[in-house]
Amino acid sequence: MVKGTHSMGKKSGKKNTIYCRRCGSKSYNLNRNKCSSCGYGKSARLRGYNWQKG
Repeated sequence: MVKGTHSMGKKSGKKNTIYCRRCGSKSYNLNRNKCSSCGYGKSARLRGYNWQKG
């Protein structure tokens, strides 16, 4: 016997992230309503840290 639906088959059709309106990267989370790349939706400032610059 094998299982009916494989575990990864249940994940189809769901969408968590879309392209960000501000930075264009595919990291705007629809559940949290903010972009993990630029911080859009959380603050008006661009997200950035000192350890990023190098």
